Amino acid sequence: MKITSRFTVAVHTLLVIYTFGKEQKVTSDFIAASVRVNPVVIRRTLSSLKAAGMIDVKAGSGGASIVKDLKDITLYDVYTAVDAGSDEQGGLFHFHENPNPACPVGKNIHTVLDGHLADAQRAMERELEKVTLYDLTQDLKKFTKFVF
Repeated sequence: MKITSRFTVAVHTLLVIYTFGKEQKVTSDFIAASVRVNPVVIRRTLSSLKAAGMIDVKAGSGGASIVKDLKDITLYDVYTAVDAGSDEQGGLFHFHENPNPACPVGKNIHTVLDGHLADAQRAMERELEKVTLYDLTQDLKKFTKFVF
């Protein structure tokens, strides 16, 4: 499978912006401290989320803010914004390039497997479409004593 950490880093980033954004400037350094990654990773993530219209980022140390309603941001939206898990064809699964056409398995592997992998991709995407960032903020409130 080709899912990378970009997706979970992006969700974590959005939740940090939501949690702390009203009280202080949420910079890439601040987010990176929570995620425990290099701030460069966060800056790339912020750039993708901004391009998707989810956040605004002020130049310098101005910080980031969420500009879209939390109920209108699904996990699928985040997944597609950061291009998580996609290969050149935009899917979770990447096929080895040159199966042997002289082999009965190699010759037919795409016919046998491609439909099942496409179904799995669609099922995952449907699940991600069911969960909003708002849902996650409500879950986060259950597990923290932090006042939102």
